[in-house]
Amino acid sequence: MFHSVPRRPICEIGVNTVRLQSSWSFRRRNVGLLLSWLQRAAVGASESAASGPKRKGLLSIFADHCGFVTGQRLRRACQVGELYSNLYSERTKWTLVGNIWRRLQSKHAPTGKLVAALAGVFMWENEKIQDEEIQRCGLELQKLEAAKRLSVSSGTATGQQEPGWEIVVEKKDFRVWKRPIPNSHLYEYRVLGSYDDVTPRQFFNVQLDIEYRKKWDSLVIKLEVVDRDARTGSEVVHWATHFPYPMYSRDYVYVRRYDVDFNNNLMILVSRAVQHPRVPETQEYVRVHSYQSKMVIRPHKSFDENGFDYLWMVSSGMPDFLDKLHTAALRAKNLEVGIQDYTSVIKSSDTNRPSSQERLTGENAHTGGSGQIYA
Repeated sequence: MFHSVPRRPICEIGVNTVRLQSSWSFRRRNVGLLLSWLQRAAVGASESAASGPKRKGLLSIFADHCGFVTGQRLRRACQVGELYSNLYSERTKWTLVGNIWRRLQSKHAPTGKLVAALAGVFMWENEKIQDEEIQRCGLELQKLEAAKRLSVSSGTATGQQEPGWEIVVEKKDFRVWKRPIPNSHLYEYRVLGSYDDVTPRQFFNVQLDIEYRKKWDSLVIKLEVVDRDARTGSEVVHWATHFPYPMYSRDYVYVRRYDVDFNNNLMILVSRAVQHPRVPETQEYVRVHSYQSKMVIRPHKSFDENGFDYLWMVSSGMPDFLDKLHTAALRAKNLEVGIQDYTSVIKSSDTNRPSSQERLTGENAHTGGSGQIYA
């Protein structure tokens, strides 16, 4: 009836126990210093006052009582921590802790944020990409498509349809706008274009497949998922990349969320920079804190037929990323590589969305295996 819980090797348990005990021993030392101070204060007070014996007795009793109670609680906490470290995997323990902090935050928001920051817990409730943000991306594409049709019919310049954006490139199936980022010397870009030689599904999946990007993007130094939200399917990604000489390599920590809206015939991917306790800044890379990227894809016919329009909004330079992405999608189309089909595991209606348990255990998570090629 009940499934047995597999125990980890004794050597691993021993290592975790030593680490846990060393942490608790550090705390016990701090508590011991406090109690010693109380005792010394009691002795000093007894020497300087006529009522010393009575005062010394009260402080000594108080210090002894605190030492006994604190020692018992520390030993009990150490035993409980050792038990859970033996029973649960590292991912499950982090998920359990995250759920506890989410409940704490819902009842005591300011206190929950402070404690979560001190404890090194990522607050998904605050940092996740909301449904409204996904919907706004679809509206952006519709607005630009309407402006494009209006410019064609009236013969006006496309860049004049919305104030603040300057047209940089204007071709038949490729338009680029830029706009200054406030309080910065950088620009944000919008790209509206079309491809006719690859399917929307292939183009969308190539953007999401981390293992495949390590192969087609030669600038990648490190690219890995460091955290996942079981409820929305969102992921926190750490990405380190080379920059042209003499600039230092950059790294990004960003949360991303993707959605396939079958009702409105849209595929949407949104990413933006966050801070995550598992990926602190290091001297090895220059951390980028203002990164944001949004991609919206609308098929001309269906998700599996060649041809689609896309809108890409990005907050940093885009030298040749789209060309590389397009070439990688063509390779996937020609079955030269195997990539994960993300559109098969997420639907806007949630009818075919993996359960929370499936996402937690990674049964439907990306593996990048060659057996996941689709025709």
